Order: sequence, then structure tokens, then C-alpha cells
Amino acid sequence: MRIKRENCTALIIDIQEKLFPVIAENEALLTRCKILLEGLRILDIPTIFTQQYTKGLGPTLHEITSLYPDFRCIEKSSFSCLDDPGYESVLEESGRNTIIIAGIESHVCVLQTAVDLQERGYFPVVISDCVSSRDLTEKQFALNRFTAEGIRVSTTESVLFELTRYSDAAEFKSISKIIK
Repeated sequence: MRIKRENCTALIIDIQEKLFPVIAENEALLTRCKILLEGLRILDIPTIFTQQYTKGLGPTLHEITSLYPDFRCIEKSSFSCLDDPGYESVLEESGRNTIIIAGIESHVCVLQTAVDLQERGYFPVVISDCVSSRDLTEKQFALNRFTAEGIRVSTTESVLFELTRYSDAAEFKSISKIIK
């Protein structure tokens, strides 16, 4: 199935201050997430952020929130974002059925959310270079599980160019510039 921008929204899960330092390959993850987020903004893809138990895990990283002057997030205590009525209502209001997913941890909140989205008829697309866990074995388990569940897995560069679609698209040069 082709990933089309008019059908997409993005979900950035729990990239929070107290959890981030213990995540494997966290600096590479942050670099890729920032590229993804900038590309999503260029392509005008609505983006939703979540925070898991903010009191304990802290807010979303400043490096992420600073990209969005009007940053807002959905506070949650459930692992799956769909177990939180706040996210589900925002998703339903969007009218979009393809959800580009980035965040942490791959094998917990990202996995449960992607599986629940698929079960409810949505098309989750997990961005492999924009998810991680404390342990790379757990990340690999999650990537394998996504594939076994039939959930699409992509990369930052691949999804941004697929959403851009044409080299003569108005956004192509901007997307190319941030990928390099």
C-alpha cells in the first residue's frame, strides 16, 4: 500500500527527558527523529505527541518541543496510546487512516500502539530509525514483531520521499536538503 500524505498523521511516542538517556543509540535516534519531524512539517503532516507519566519520566525533550512553537502533548498512563481516550478522539477527528510512528520504547508503547491501531483498521507505519529501546535486543524483537503482525516498517528517508512522491513537488528540494 502506498503511503500518501493526504491520508497521514504522525504519532511521536514518549521521547521524554528521564527515559531518553537510557535508550540505546539515543543520539542517533534523536538526529533521525528531528529529520523526520522537520520533513513532516514541510509536508504539512499533522503530528501528535504523547508523554507517559510525565511526573516520573519528565517532559518531551526540548530538542523536539523546540521544533513546535505551539507544542502540545497528550498525557497518558497506558502503554498503548489507543487505551487513552485523548489520543483516539484526536485521531478520529483527523479523518486520516495512516499513522507514521516514532518513539520509545519500541517493544512496549510503540509495539502495543501499532498493534492496536492495526486491529482497529488503521495503517500504522513504524519508522525503524526513529524507534528504540533501552536494549537493542528489545528493539530488534519489536521490529520482528511488527513484520510478523503485518505492520509496515520504513525509514525516515524512505517515508519522506514516498510522501513527497515527485521530484518536481514543491517540497522536494526542502526534503532533499534535510536528508543530506
